[in-house]
Amino acid sequence: MTVPPFTPMPVLQGEPSPGRDSVPTPALVGGLFSRRQIRSITDGLTNVIIKTGGISIILCILGMCIFLVKEVVPLFQPSYATPAEPITLSPLDRPSASALIGVDEHQELAYVLRGDALEFVFLGDAGSAAHSPSRSLLPGGSVTASARAFGKGHSLAVGTEDGRVIPVAIEFTQDFQGNERSIAPSVTVGIPMVAAPTPQPITKMAYQSADSDVRIATLLQDQHLWLTTSRTASRPDGTAEASISQVDLTPHISGRVTAITLASRAELLAVGTEEGKVYHFDLREPEKPGLVEISQVSEGSDAITALAYLMGDRSLVVGGASGQIAVWMPVREHAATNATHMTRIHRFAPHQRAVTDITISQRDKGFITTDAGGEIRLHHSTSEQTLLTLAPQQGALRSTYFSPKADGLVGLAENNRLVHYHISNPYPEITLATLFSPVMYEGYDRPELVWQSSSGSDDFEAKFSLTPLIFGTIKGTFYAVLLAVPLAVLAAIYTAMFMHPNLRAKIKPTIEIMAALPTVVLGFLAGLWFAPVLERNFPAMTGMVLMMPLVIALSSGLFLLLPASLKHRVRPGAEALLMVPIIIAVVWGCLETSAWWESFLFDGHFKPWIQTHLGLNYDQRNAIVVGVAMGFAIIPIIYSISEEALSNVPKNLIAGSLALGATRWQTLTHLVLISASPGIFSALMIGFGRAVGETMIVLMATGNTPIMDWSLFNGFRTLSANIAVEIPEAPHGGTLYRTLFLAGLLLFIATFLLNTVAELVRQRLREKYSQF
Repeated sequence: MTVPPFTPMPVLQGEPSPGRDSVPTPALVGGLFSRRQIRSITDGLTNVIIKTGGISIILCILGMCIFLVKEVVPLFQPSYATPAEPITLSPLDRPSASALIGVDEHQELAYVLRGDALEFVFLGDAGSAAHSPSRSLLPGGSVTASARAFGKGHSLAVGTEDGRVIPVAIEFTQDFQGNERSIAPSVTVGIPMVAAPTPQPITKMAYQSADSDVRIATLLQDQHLWLTTSRTASRPDGTAEASISQVDLTPHISGRVTAITLASRAELLAVGTEEGKVYHFDLREPEKPGLVEISQVSEGSDAITALAYLMGDRSLVVGGASGQIAVWMPVREHAATNATHMTRIHRFAPHQRAVTDITISQRDKGFITTDAGGEIRLHHSTSEQTLLTLAPQQGALRSTYFSPKADGLVGLAENNRLVHYHISNPYPEITLATLFSPVMYEGYDRPELVWQSSSGSDDFEAKFSLTPLIFGTIKGTFYAVLLAVPLAVLAAIYTAMFMHPNLRAKIKPTIEIMAALPTVVLGFLAGLWFAPVLERNFPAMTGMVLMMPLVIALSSGLFLLLPASLKHRVRPGAEALLMVPIIIAVVWGCLETSAWWESFLFDGHFKPWIQTHLGLNYDQRNAIVVGVAMGFAIIPIIYSISEEALSNVPKNLIAGSLALGATRWQTLTHLVLISASPGIFSALMIGFGRAVGETMIVLMATGNTPIMDWSLFNGFRTLSANIAVEIPEAPHGGTLYRTLFLAGLLLFIATFLLNTVAELVRQRLREKYSQF
């Protein structure tokens, strides 16, 4: 073979010869520079946009966190009081042992009743207080005792030395002229009533009034305690007829009476004695009052010096001569009976001296105590904490009054000075203990974890325990993950390792499309369709749970026993399609034999059987419904990420393992799962976080009952669902409002910690198996 000689290419004049050292033309240089410049600018802009987006996301998350913290912090700020300048009152012609003080809801106008002299004091800034001339309610009379009807506005009564009781009603009328508000007081003196058959000086008294009923408990100088009831009935001719009943309660009481109080509805009377006992009377039939119980409330021989019923008339605050303060409440002795006995449920730090006065709040379970040295303390019964301690330095206080809005107090000192405090105490019921620990609430037999933010009664004791909501969040997440994780991960393994590629191309997108379904639709279907279906066919579905694994295992075993000629007719990777008709047959068979399953498993009636044998009640919207619906929502997420992680395992590793003689299962367990473990772990954590924050499915598919029970057959309430339920009715800035923000902050923190731990674990797994 002859090779032709090499002939060089001609080179034109001015044209560079081709080769490694050739220099491009100026036009070509300009074109390359322009493209590089555009590429550089594009890369720079993209880099700036990505960094800006990432930083913006971080700033948004930090902003949300700061906002949540800002809304939550006020819940735990301490209470404080701002004192006003003491006001010196007008001197009296005749000193009196009885005194009462009060103030309107705006803390602009106070009244002072000393003996029979009533004086109004206009409160203002320091040095701007003004007095109205005092007026005498009993010209020529002598007042020996006075009392206030708590919960009835400014309704008072005075007792005289001749045994009469005179009601006094004070009203404050507001008038607006432009932007200026003026308050004018009015005083109404009622018709005197005789407290006892024998005219004697009244030393102590308790008073309550209603529209047609006035009830008075008076202690006379001879230590006789009388209950007087005045009822007014309307006649057909339009006139009114008054009837008065008087009952001597002294035979029921042993010892010297030192304190008495009436409940706001005048159905209960508590009498304290020098021996430390409290006598409880039922006054629902005032003509026949009954002694319900005698309680030894003090240790040793500590005398009872002050009594008061908290708002709601269930809890009784007791103050003693040694300064002890405690709250007592009727508690059932046994769950099977309705019999109750007075039990001490809260105890507070004692005063240094004897308790002289107890003033209750008209808005919550708070109250004020005063001792013989003039010290004032603000307490709250539910949280069992002393919020404030004040020492006015004006000597002992003769009377105190908690303002109607619980934002101030006024007191009358022994030196005839009016003491006034503005109080900031917006969230007295919130402490870490009330949020996360059992609390002894009114009407309960033992400390409980309860969430109940509102009620139809004004004297309701709010219950803000977040523990049932946290428990409900964990419960819902647990059942959802329990269903979703095995199905999603096993489906991902089968799709990535065993399914035929053509079948995988159809199945994988179909499952991923499930993630696009709105959760409100899933919640709607679960609550209104699946829950009734489950209730009607619960025995059949129980049979499905029992039969499905057995039938699938048996079918798989029979398939393996088939001759190779028959098995080879099924396309490799499509064997699972043979299970579809079998699964349908099992479902249809169990539904058709539902009555038999109910008879076989539950003695003919599954609800009574569950109640009798398991002690559980079956609610239609229960944890099973929520678990299935939430599991359906997170299966696509876990499946998609797990399947991608498994599919991204290098094919050469899998091929090498198979070439060395390992089976597909051995390759899966010893190679693929280990290599894909970081991705699978990320899928599980993302699905877990998705379940923790789920709102609409839980809101629509469960009964939203904040109870603590792992039972599958009742509902629960999660933190996120609780926020959605309560936030529309939460007053802005109120306790409920800020507690809901606290729930949101807890979700934020839980998600942050969960993601952080998950990322750390994922990184360690990645480093460990990166060279696998």
